Amino acid sequence: MRAVYPFTAIVGQERMKRALILNAVNPRIGGVLIRGERGTAKSTAARALAALLPNVRVVEDCRFACNPDRPDTLCTECRERKERGEELPVAIRRTPFVDLPVSATEDRVVGTLDIESAIQRGERRFDAGILASANRGLLYIDEVNLLDDHVVDVLLDSAAMGMNIVEREGISFTHPARFILVGTMNPEEGELRPQLLDRFALSVDIHGIRTTRERVQIMERNLVFEQDAELFRQEWLVREEELSRRIDLGRTLVDQVNHTDRNLLAIASLTASLNVDGHRSDLVILKAARAHAALEGRDHLIEMDIALAAELALPHRMKVGFSRQQEYYSARAGLTAPNLWGASPTSPGPFEKRSIQPDRVVGMHRLTAT
Repeated sequence: MRAVYPFTAIVGQERMKRALILNAVNPRIGGVLIRGERGTAKSTAARALAALLPNVRVVEDCRFACNPDRPDTLCTECRERKERGEELPVAIRRTPFVDLPVSATEDRVVGTLDIESAIQRGERRFDAGILASANRGLLYIDEVNLLDDHVVDVLLDSAAMGMNIVEREGISFTHPARFILVGTMNPEEGELRPQLLDRFALSVDIHGIRTTRERVQIMERNLVFEQDAELFRQEWLVREEELSRRIDLGRTLVDQVNHTDRNLLAIASLTASLNVDGHRSDLVILKAARAHAALEGRDHLIEMDIALAAELALPHRMKVGFSRQQEYYSARAGLTAPNLWGASPTSPGPFEKRSIQPDRVVGMHRLTAT
């Protein structure tokens, strides 16, 4: 089995790591698009996240890995078994990691219904696709900008609904498709259409690290990993287990996180003042903010949750350069951009507490509302 580089050992790229972790806490956020130059740990981060995700409870003999604790999300086969009075056996499995090839077709992604079997023998036969394999796991798309637009649309629909529904000639089959969608791309090789870009809930633009100290750290850690991957993983095991525990706890808390009218007004005033098209961004910010609160072990939102969610949900939806907006609002609030909008090179990782004060973020919201 190929050794996976520890997620918590990745140097820098705090926004990327935060976007991935928030989607791990709540896959219903709708996925993350990571745009950046070659060699910036995009695929490494996606594989590392899947490796540290907690194990999941599944229906043991179900090919779609249905969740036995969520009867409302069972596949057609499991629902029919339950209606017949069968007891569904339970097993514990590792979180799957599914790599989608660029050449994938729609049928390969969603699966197909065998109409011939239905007509000749009266049997409903469904050949599962990639979405079935990705359920309860992480679906990774490298070079998503080179994938057929219609296939990307299907993937984003499934990620948003959490279900895959296949219908043909009056026959239908349904199975859960709850997965963490991670797409990566190099903008030098072509951009996504704006309509598809907006469908990705979160987006992060990353660049190679420029500070000498951190570049040395990257080299040192990679040399140790290549020399003895297992020993390197053991050195980072405590941090990996702690982050995995927090993600697992966040998943149980996220539906219990409450929001107030003030939270909704803060989100609406922010997106309205930045002239963001549509209303998808407002909903994404709310979902991501609730995920961040759950990750921190809280059942309520604070301004910091909204600010951190906004910097991931807005960049690809802005009509003007987001970096210029960051600098403008940060200057008006008397802050430097790294403190307000992202982690500085020496900032703690996504599994550590941050020192940014909520009242500074309130200042940002007041500015955006004027």
